[in-house]
Amino acid sequence: MRVLVTGADGFIGSHVVDALATVGHEVVAFDRERRHEPDGDLGTWRIVGDLRDLDAMRIAVSSVDAVSHHAAMVGLGVDLADAPEFVAHNDLGTAVLLRALHERSFSGPVVLASSMVVYGEGRYRCGRHGVVRAAPRRAGDLEAGRFEPPCPCCGSVLVPEAVPEDAPLDPRSVYAATKVHQEHLCAVYAREHGAPVASLRYHNVYGPWMPRDTPYAGVASLFRSALERGESPIVLEDGRQRRNFVHVHDVARANVLALEAAAVGAFNVASPEPHDVGEMADALADAFGDGAIRPRVVGGARPGDVRHVFASPDRAARELGFRARIGFAEGMASFATDPLRDASRS
Repeated sequence: MRVLVTGADGFIGSHVVDALATVGHEVVAFDRERRHEPDGDLGTWRIVGDLRDLDAMRIAVSSVDAVSHHAAMVGLGVDLADAPEFVAHNDLGTAVLLRALHERSFSGPVVLASSMVVYGEGRYRCGRHGVVRAAPRRAGDLEAGRFEPPCPCCGSVLVPEAVPEDAPLDPRSVYAATKVHQEHLCAVYAREHGAPVASLRYHNVYGPWMPRDTPYAGVASLFRSALERGESPIVLEDGRQRRNFVHVHDVARANVLALEAAAVGAFNVASPEPHDVGEMADALADAFGDGAIRPRVVGGARPGDVRHVFASPDRAARELGFRARIGFAEGMASFATDPLRDASRS
């Protein structure tokens, strides 16, 4: 196949380009700028342009058989002042891409890079009320160190569970809202053109060429950057927030599988077991240098952050044949010395 990869020089997109080229697909790599030399560039055509430029997108989609859409601003953002830029890059950019595909009557497979953030809080169970939706946590509770969301019906302690793809969507940040809108825009396109569209909901992705210390970076990068500076990684809340940490090489392989299968629907792309954020900080500190620098738990919370969200990987395993291969210990040990890149928003 000839595959258009948008955001092709971003953190995840660059690995997707490599993974596609490695198994023999031809790649049209589209990005706003050239930032990263991939491991292998055979069979890759490169276009530098803005996703919101319709003429540029017409050229990019003119002869492709499939699309892997990664171009986006990432991260929770700093505050609502970020909203116009997030919406312009993520929502408008996706709409322009879909218009260019519409003009071609394109019906090939499309894979959208989505995110776990579409769920908001993960799945919770109350002993009295069964599965419930946790309300947004209150500032007063967070300041008092009450980090666990209570049952919205009776206020009792909830038990977190793995979230499946059919869980209600509940975006709790500007970035999350744009990812939900991207999924909906792509679903509309699928209905109109009969194109197989898959939304891969990435959980916490880490690995080589991750952007270094920036408000838009993932927590793994923030911890790793602190260690490089000789500083203790700062762990918010009590460090017991549960997440799936999935290596970028596994994420790139999931993209190849989804494109080749012409997959349809939403898929969690995650490791098989969750780990605490504090556990991840400890693993990185252990692997970095002599382990003399230790994480520091400080309480507090980022606006828009959630307590627990970890995934059920069963659908991806069943329908795509995808299972994460790189385990937590192995991945964190390698990430301690992986090359990072300057801050990037795609």
